[in-house]
Amino acid sequence: MKVATWNVNSIRSRQERVERWITEHRPDILCLQETKVEDAKFPAEPFRALGYEVAFHGQKSYNGVAVLARQPIEDPRPGFDDGEDEDGARLLAVRTGGVHVYSAYVPNGQVVGSSQWLVKMRWFERLRRGLELRHAPGERVLVCGDFNVAPEPRDVYDPDFWQTTVLFHPQARAALRQLFEAGFVDTFRLHHAAAGLYSWWDYRGLAFPRNLGLRIDLVLASPALAACCTAAAIDREARKGTGTSDHTPVVAEFDLG
Repeated sequence: MKVATWNVNSIRSRQERVERWITEHRPDILCLQETKVEDAKFPAEPFRALGYEVAFHGQKSYNGVAVLARQPIEDPRPGFDDGEDEDGARLLAVRTGGVHVYSAYVPNGQVVGSSQWLVKMRWFERLRRGLELRHAPGERVLVCGDFNVAPEPRDVYDPDFWQTTVLFHPQARAALRQLFEAGFVDTFRLHHAAAGLYSWWDYRGLAFPRNLGLRIDLVLASPALAACCTAAAIDREARKGTGTSDHTPVVAEFDLG
């Protein structure tokens, strides 16, 4: 099973790129973030024509998440459903091929200490709590998406600078660690130990050709899936050229037996 996650920064702006990538790589599951389109206008038909079922949870101009799958999608569940405000269309859970899949777009947080920063910290708490309530130990669960946090210094081109920002602040990393402490595994780090491997680069300052990036897009797997993760990769090629998202796909593969 090949799983990918990609913050596309507007699905309608990148639709042809996403279609080409799907045709070339044929993931079994593709989680999308920042689709930036309300549900009535999501371009589902081209993906169905490529052999994918599609579930989406969106809003106009901002946020938005989706899951594409080659097997039937069951029980789509948008948001946390925990009685709190959703802060936009940022979470979608589905079941496909015997795996529970989440496409997550964690709030950026804007400025450390701001009201949106507190929303981000609470969002991580809600995510962990929701996963604990919904899933028993031993279930196959994937949480894929743009976490807007780089886990470790090796995931950031300038840790001293970035640790004062919302994308690498110690509190943000501690919030992300809640998921690791709950048993979820960063599949990329099962196969790659090196620093300097990133999934996001700013559009400004020639950040991509200079490799001034952060690894903030993750495929997290429950222990039952992490044990059978056979490969992981970041596809830098998809970031090249003009008109690209500032993120690139992250891929993990699993031998489900």
